[in-house]
Amino acid sequence: MNNLNDIARSIVESVDDGLGFAVVDLESGLLLAAAHTVPYFTQSYLDTVAAAAVDMFRGRTVRAVEDLLAQQRGQSVSHHLIKEVQMTTDRTFHFMMVLPNKPHALLVLITGRRANLGFGWAAVRQSVPQIEPFIP
Repeated sequence: MNNLNDIARSIVESVDDGLGFAVVDLESGLLLAAAHTVPYFTQSYLDTVAAAAVDMFRGRTVRAVEDLLAQQRGQSVSHHLIKEVQMTTDRTFHFMMVLPNKPHALLVLITGRRANLGFGWAAVRQSVPQIEPFIP
């Protein structure tokens, strides 16, 4: 694949009922890549979803919970604790995963509810070796 957008497009096409795939910078909230099959996924919509995903993984409330857990365990917070999130809406599944070797980047796959949950997670995890070389 030539770039992250090509990889994202390939992932959406490979997943049954795939709707969209994005790579999000967790430090800036910017979309590094995105591909989708939904007409109403405008740039503004995608930016808003990216910001919401960043908040789920790095938001003030999440940080407070991580600090509390560290205090209870008698440890300092040296890294973020949340690595994966699966979210379900009335019509969609969202699979979100922080890249293991690039913890400032988040992968987001959105599918329709006909998608198999195991295949959704497999698609996200299998994309890691393709995507990590493109992330600084």
